[in-house]
Amino acid sequence: MSENFKFYQNSKCEYFPCHKVKDEKSFNCLFCFCPLYMLKDKCGGNFTYTNGVKDCSNCLIPHSKGAYDYIMSKMNEVIRIGSERDEE
Repeated sequence: MSENFKFYQNSKCEYFPCHKVKDEKSFNCLFCFCPLYMLKDKCGGNFTYTNGVKDCSNCLIPHSKGAYDYIMSKMNEVIRIGSERDEE
């Protein structure tokens, strides 16, 4: 079974690569914006908070090998949080 859907690269993007990496050929752009951002400190990535804003510039999880499987393993939590209703 082909798993090509787990990798996409846009080397013509003006921001490519958006993180410093050793091997640009394996840089995965599939999750250009990480869907785990909303998980705050539960995302599992290498992040910091700068002036109260989550800074993911040192995180390569969404751009590395295995990114698709890792992110999909956390999607139930993303869906749960996204489905919560705010109390009015």
